[in-house]
Amino acid sequence: MIKYIIFDFDGTLVDSKEVFISVYNQLANKYKFKLLKTEDIEPLRRLSIPERCKYLNFPLYRLPFFALEIYKLYEASDKELIMIEGINNLLSKLAASGYKIAIISSNAEKNIRAFLDKKQITEVSDILCSNNIFGKDKIINKFLSAKGLKPSEAIYVGDELRDIVASKKAKVKIIWVDWGYDIIEMANKEGPDYMANSPEDILKIVRSLA
Repeated sequence: MIKYIIFDFDGTLVDSKEVFISVYNQLANKYKFKLLKTEDIEPLRRLSIPERCKYLNFPLYRLPFFALEIYKLYEASDKELIMIEGINNLLSKLAASGYKIAIISSNAEKNIRAFLDKKQITEVSDILCSNNIFGKDKIINKFLSAKGLKPSEAIYVGDELRDIVASKKAKVKIIWVDWGYDIIEMANKEGPDYMANSPEDILKIVRSLA
């Protein structure tokens, strides 16, 4: 029985593409990386994270060292964040149905809480974050252990290939959403348990598992 719905943040609950472009280009200007244009986003969605870094001449291994700087730049650009249409209603319906809601993200907890507070979203009970973009499975396992949950008692909702990989490592089923960063061809490389084309689909999937 599902007790917790765990959401990714960027690309899943919010459209943060414009914030990503702004933050990345500020780093690119400072450290002399290739600048990112809006028209680059679509081809980048078809690439893995290492391939994206190669395309942008961005050293992936240095990402953890940039984390604090990225978080600060993100915080300054959060006015450009857009809540995915239908997410507010989804969270309300999930909470009303008795499900607990958490967020596990590679963003900073401060940034996420600030956005939720601004939007007066109160349904989220737990937020866990890590600057290791490939370490979500460890955070998921930590969360399950802290809450005394079996993997079958939680489901993850995310938009990227790495979300699918992390969920499978943690033995938690995943709903992949098609409005985020990765396209369906990327998702199909790992085969998510479920796919959602709208927030309403997430609700239908969760209710079907009750």
